[in-house]
Amino acid sequence: MTVTTSAEEFATQIHEQLQALPVRNAPSVNAVRRAFSRILRKEDGRLVLELATTLRSRYGYRAVPYELILAHPGAFKMLDERELEELGHGLDSWGAVDTFARTLSGPAWRDGLIQDEVILKWAHSPDRWWRRAALVSTVALNMRTHGGRGDVPRTLKVCALLVDDHDDMVEKALSWALRELVIHDARAVEEFIAEYEGLLGSRIRREARNKLRTGLKNPGRKANRQGRPPASTP
Repeated sequence: MTVTTSAEEFATQIHEQLQALPVRNAPSVNAVRRAFSRILRKEDGRLVLELATTLRSRYGYRAVPYELILAHPGAFKMLDERELEELGHGLDSWGAVDTFARTLSGPAWRDGLIQDEVILKWAHSPDRWWRRAALVSTVALNMRTHGGRGDVPRTLKVCALLVDDHDDMVEKALSWALRELVIHDARAVEEFIAEYEGLLGSRIRREARNKLRTGLKNPGRKANRQGRPPASTP
């Protein structure tokens, strides 16, 4: 007789193993997550989604449940607007947002599991963290190491909605979104900056132009770390 483990039981096991780690850091946590991804490989995607939601809502984890979904093709393909907003419920820091957007919402958008309207709705949210999530979700469209193939229209559509949002967390995300797009279409980024010159924050203009000119966000900082004077700027 086969005994089926429930999502709640899996969640308890994962929580207990994480709490028992003598040193809790990224490698040790990832080892636990990978072990459970192997165990869950043949489980139904719905169970994995329920497990992820339980880990998030009951224990406050984000990276582990998000990675469990990403590693399970069946669960990942079940993502939709409702599931994503449940998994993103309570986002309250840049780290939580970026983990969510880079691991789940961005790839789901990239792969057509959610429509543009979902991301645009987040861009209009009164919650700064959902606005940041909209921008960071564009990273998956453009970051080659994460399967991005480049998507100028959708990236710039989200950026244009938030050009005059001067919340620090949103500005930093907008800078990131533009910098990831540079490798695919530098001219489009140059034209975007020129069009919105009077609205974009100074950090965004500086970092995006640094990326266009040198390939780096802060070239002077790298030079300092290497014991050299920062590069002069024209």
